[in-house]
Amino acid sequence: MSIHNAKLETPVPLEIHDLTVAYHKRPVLWGVDVEVPAGQLVGVIGPNGAGKSTLIKAAMGLLPVSSGWVKVFGQPVKDNLRRVGYVPQRESVDWDFPVSVMDVVLMGRYGHLGLFKRPRKEDREVARECLEKVKMLPYADRQISNLSGGQQQRVFLARALAQESDLYFMDEPFAGVDAATEAAIVTILQELKDQGKTLLVVHHDLPTAKTYFDSLLLLNMRVVAFGSTEEVFNYDLLQSTYGGRLTILSEVADAVGAKAR
Repeated sequence: MSIHNAKLETPVPLEIHDLTVAYHKRPVLWGVDVEVPAGQLVGVIGPNGAGKSTLIKAAMGLLPVSSGWVKVFGQPVKDNLRRVGYVPQRESVDWDFPVSVMDVVLMGRYGHLGLFKRPRKEDREVARECLEKVKMLPYADRQISNLSGGQQQRVFLARALAQESDLYFMDEPFAGVDAATEAAIVTILQELKDQGKTLLVVHHDLPTAKTYFDSLLLLNMRVVAFGSTEEVFNYDLLQSTYGGRLTILSEVADAVGAKAR
């Protein structure tokens, strides 16, 4: 077998083909085709209602799809969930549920334990290391309801790290966090990428999207563009993604060197 053929047979971390998702017979995503190579930090950007969160949930098998398929490392996603980590939107979590910070992070170890098995000493050690990485170990015994928004987001990031996955989906991890937490999250995302992990991150802030991500997926129900940030972060493609709403974003106009002036 040649080296060339061996490379061809290596499955990509995420392959989405002709994915259509509808709510009450109204399409939210339409004919999405994406192939994400290994070791990429990908930002998913688009206007509200563009289907960004739906894309992540459908890719993980959390939503029914009308057509198309998703493969994770060459297998149907349901058969390979152990290799997938997930950070949900903070708004989708019941923060009043009576559970401690350590308990939340240990949930990330369940894929390594098997059914009905309790966390082992080594699982608790992994959880402690992940909390230390996000600077939340002193809060290990605190109820998650007693944390700030930024602290809660750090805990969910620690849970994802504890999964020790190869592909990560993160749904607006920067939403509602302070500058220090945002910087900490960016550092961890870069570290994961440097380890060869692949990350798909829903993001809403265009000016920082230009600097945070290797590649961008511009989405508005359909894929407008997918490629390196340098290639696709330009005024014409962003205008196609956001429509007339982009023109009021002066910061973005500055960032892309808008030719509309």
